[in-house]
Amino acid sequence: MSIKPALKSQYHASLAMLREAIDTCPAELWTSDGYTNRFWHVAYHVLFYTHFYLQPSEADFVPWERHRDELNRFEREPGAAAPTPYTVEEMRAYWTFVDSAVDATVERLDLAAPTSGFWWYEMSKLEHQLVNLRHLQHHTGQLIDRLRQHSGRGVEWAGGARPGG
Repeated sequence: MSIKPALKSQYHASLAMLREAIDTCPAELWTSDGYTNRFWHVAYHVLFYTHFYLQPSEADFVPWERHRDELNRFEREPGAAAPTPYTVEEMRAYWTFVDSAVDATVERLDLAAPTSGFWWYEMSKLEHQLVNLRHLQHHTGQLIDRLRQHSGRGVEWAGGARPGG
């Protein structure tokens, strides 16, 4: 198998696990202030950056039609009110947008490029895609752990065989 089909497969599997976390998040956890970053905000953050870093470069990025400036980052001014949350339906729509773009976007990447296309990431394009996947998996795991703590329920493994199974 070449690298592009493997990347596509892992993006889709990771996104599937994120989608299940979004779909199964109870309403009270979606906006809970029991965590520094609310569930909805982590979901948006990871979808935004997955979408952003799937692009060949910063110049190629076109934000999602419902993007709100600054919500992709977690930082807020001290004492600032919490932003209006995205709804579960909005996150499902953004998830669908990102997942449906994976195959075509990965196909147009030059994975042999010595630079990432983003000046602040000094690495090859291939390594940058691995970093992007790791970021997606990091935050998806964070949300799954919140679900498990809140309701005792995780999400199903997606993509390939379970380790040891």
